[in-house]
Amino acid sequence: MEILKLKTITEFFEKGLEQHIRYKTTPIELMEPMTYSLLNGGKRVRPVMLLWVLAIQSMDAVKAGLNTANALEAIHTYSLIHDDLPAMDNDDYRRGMLTNHKKFDEATAILAGDALLTDAFGMIADDDQLKPEQKVKLISLLSQAAGSVGMVAGQVFDIQAENKTITHEQLANIHFLKTGKLFLFAVQAAAIIANLTASERQLLETFATHFGRAFQIHNDIMDEIGTPTETGKKTQADSELHKATYPALLTLEGAKEALNSDLEKARSALNELTETTRKPYDSLEVFLQFVTLEQ
Repeated sequence: MEILKLKTITEFFEKGLEQHIRYKTTPIELMEPMTYSLLNGGKRVRPVMLLWVLAIQSMDAVKAGLNTANALEAIHTYSLIHDDLPAMDNDDYRRGMLTNHKKFDEATAILAGDALLTDAFGMIADDDQLKPEQKVKLISLLSQAAGSVGMVAGQVFDIQAENKTITHEQLANIHFLKTGKLFLFAVQAAAIIANLTASERQLLETFATHFGRAFQIHNDIMDEIGTPTETGKKTQADSELHKATYPALLTLEGAKEALNSDLEKARSALNELTETTRKPYDSLEVFLQFVTLEQ
């Protein structure tokens, strides 16, 4: 495997994810909606970020992190299935395809999401490449990132902020919980699996925190100015739902300035990591390209 090649790492992840899900003895009635959403593409930013940090260390570390990357993507996919439901964002398309509840039905989509969420923790618990103490740390961190003090809490606050005026600090907190914590988990998991130093982990967390915020700001901006072809789903949906977004709070130009500020802070963390460790952490800048607006 070529180290630090986006296509190579992504293909390695895709192959591992498909092999894992295909070997399960899940009933076909549930497997079909699960794989429909899990295997329908996307940038795979979270799991590939996890594997990329491990690739900087060694190929053995990448192999040891594959099941954790699978678990992270399973939880992200469950969140998208549930986010799209009529009771939430009521979306018809995701990544250019019908959303799960439109392809199947609402009850099936809920259960497919439930299964992906629950199975994710088993992916880590059953991983024979990890030490018991690593498994416990990873499961604990992932539950915090995804649950009632992480992503789910952010989704609740996001719904509560509809049709309301909130502060910049409140909006940043919503998006840190809703979006940022899973990016943070990606680098924290890599640090646990590869036994990185505390200073290395801290700088990775700084990078992931600013990247996560930039990712959400970019998402908000593209909902305003993007096309369905670019985003893979209906645009201007946030404004129709009167959601709290960066363009709504800061204006479009203000949101672009905030995006560039977080991108620079993320880049600075990578530069410091590269200088202090003499490892090619600056290669992680490829992720910043995902959230950089075209001029």
